[in-house]
Amino acid sequence: MNLATAFAAAADAHAAKTAVYWGPSELTYADLRRLANNVTAHLRSSLEVKPGDRVGLWMRNCPEFLHALFGILQTGAVVVPINNNLKPPEVQFLVEDAGMDLLVTDETLRAAAESLLVKRPSLRLLFAETFASFPENPHPAIADCGEDDLAVIVYTSGTTGKPRGAMLSHGNLLHNVASCREVLCTVDADRFAVLLPMFHSYMLTVGLLLPLTVGGSIVLVRSLHPPRNVLQEILQRQATVLPAIPQFYRSMVASPLQPPLPIRLCVSGAAPLPVQVLRDFEAKFGIPLIEGYGLSEASPVVCKNPLNSHRKPGSIGIPIPNVEVSIQDETGRQLPPQAIGELCVRGGNVMLGYWNQPEETAKVKRNGWLLTGDIGYQDADGYFFITDRKKDMLLVNGINVYPREIEEVLYQFAGVAEAAVIGIPDPRRGEQPLAYVAPAPGTTVNEKELLAFLKQRLADHKVPRRIRFVEALPRNTTGKILKTTLRQMATAPEQPPA
Repeated sequence: MNLATAFAAAADAHAAKTAVYWGPSELTYADLRRLANNVTAHLRSSLEVKPGDRVGLWMRNCPEFLHALFGILQTGAVVVPINNNLKPPEVQFLVEDAGMDLLVTDETLRAAAESLLVKRPSLRLLFAETFASFPENPHPAIADCGEDDLAVIVYTSGTTGKPRGAMLSHGNLLHNVASCREVLCTVDADRFAVLLPMFHSYMLTVGLLLPLTVGGSIVLVRSLHPPRNVLQEILQRQATVLPAIPQFYRSMVASPLQPPLPIRLCVSGAAPLPVQVLRDFEAKFGIPLIEGYGLSEASPVVCKNPLNSHRKPGSIGIPIPNVEVSIQDETGRQLPPQAIGELCVRGGNVMLGYWNQPEETAKVKRNGWLLTGDIGYQDADGYFFITDRKKDMLLVNGINVYPREIEEVLYQFAGVAEAAVIGIPDPRRGEQPLAYVAPAPGTTVNEKELLAFLKQRLADHKVPRRIRFVEALPRNTTGKILKTTLRQMATAPEQPPA
């Protein structure tokens, strides 16, 4: 079985049932499969897409995203979801790195997509708005992909400043879907509220593949602002499961919105859930809010607090079914309860590796275990706790951001001699980047111009909200920048720019 055949089986079994709610519109499973079939036929006949080809999917949340997703998977090609907040230079790297010859996008991104053709004229663009004109082709063959075949490449921020493509097989994703189905007690009557970006691995697995391969429905929320829009659609369509990030649950607590809601279960992922937010949310709405943990390299879900048994606020819970988690030291020795070490994962959900990066893959795989880089411990009851995160990584609105990536762009600006980026707490975003810059001797760096330079080259969530100028960055005796010192400096009064 592969992802395409799993979806086809669900569509055949639930043909007349609504699969997608989109504002006033509804798509049945039969509709969704028909439209995906048309995309599949067009990709094959007009664009000569073959199994193994990498096809970029750069779109906003909309039903056409699903048509493209399953349409591509049915050809046997590999889907490369792209953050629609990325700027053209960032997307250009992904296109080149993955070797894409086709990018599926929409009119809102036309100008940005067409700018990519300057450096890659062979890149073909397919706009979602043209899907409706494709001829009907009700029975295109589904490619004979096995569970070990590559299905999706999810790019994550890399420690070197360049994104790395986590290769997820059909089996990886189906394994995670099956485990999540069990732990969330998902049934075909469930309706999942989809409000997070569909390109994100968390939403791809939990918000899309899970409901649409078990015969459930998704309520595709059109706008998150103001928050009452979300609640109106949840109420109108009687959504039962809400996967979201901590910041959203914090906003629900602070809003004047009142229960009751049809939601039976809320799931928090992508970033640590503050215990107080969990308690305040459950006290206000009376709905269980369970925290989990995962990473793109694990398809992505690894742990969840149990739904129908004891939950421990502040923990990431216990491993989901058919996934192993252990705390290990640097030699790979498994540590006893309460001992601090690196959280490691093993199971059918663990990625094949990083696309075209065998050396990076070797760094995170050891004796069948995925090394997450997250530090924590397991208590006597088997619950896991995270005490520290991947070195230098920031979590901005639930999205991983590595300072190195921002620093590399800062160094491209004339007059910047030294640059370093740290994360500082932010009540709405979780964290936000703060940049320290040392201008070259005899030069002056204009903060406004530097920020404009960054905004042209980085996604908005990566752009520092502030820049602090210093004569020199603090370093140790070996020349390493002391980011601990910078974090201490961040609490000191800001000096006027040079």
